[in-house]
Amino acid sequence: MQATISVFGLLLAWIFLPDERITPQKIIAVAVGIVGVAVIFVDQIRVENWMAFAGCVAIVVGAYAAAQASILVKAKAAAIHPASMVFCQMLCGLPAIIIYSLIREGNPLTFNWSWRAIVCVLYLAVLGTVAAFWLYYWLLSKIESTKAMMISLVTPLLAVVIGAVVLGETLPPQTFVGGLLIIGSIGLIVFRRRARRDSQDELSTDTHG
Repeated sequence: MQATISVFGLLLAWIFLPDERITPQKIIAVAVGIVGVAVIFVDQIRVENWMAFAGCVAIVVGAYAAAQASILVKAKAAAIHPASMVFCQMLCGLPAIIIYSLIREGNPLTFNWSWRAIVCVLYLAVLGTVAAFWLYYWLLSKIESTKAMMISLVTPLLAVVIGAVVLGETLPPQTFVGGLLIIGSIGLIVFRRRARRDSQDELSTDTHG
């Protein structure tokens, strides 16, 4: 469901970013990537009750919100330093998370703070949040938003692979096929246009020469 960020991003870029046109190449790339994710998780794609359906709807709404945020950052905040955006993002999000966690989980001073727990929290905070969003906002200022949001297709593939390597989880047999589709979609949207541009530059050079 979260992979639909790329779909919403493609549509929203067409509305808010006039320079980013919807092309057949982009549509095919996003579609192939979505199919790749679906192939990997085909044995989990089911809705067994209304709560599961509500959860799916909430995830899709969240995917839309994430895509809309990326588009607005690209359209309105391209001149703002990524560190400033990450700081404001954390400043706005942290109070709500703290309040909810205090209500739901109680006083953190009473938790069993093992070294493993501390390392996990630091990893999520420093690498998984600050560094990840800093790099994403920087990348968003350099390339088309559609290309940047293709990361939502790569994340599920990385998740199952890391789960297999680190936790010993069993990879679904269809992971290889789905992974190839995802990698192919990334290559289609990122590299093919560059190759076409290089060919045009060479042609222009030969003409002027």
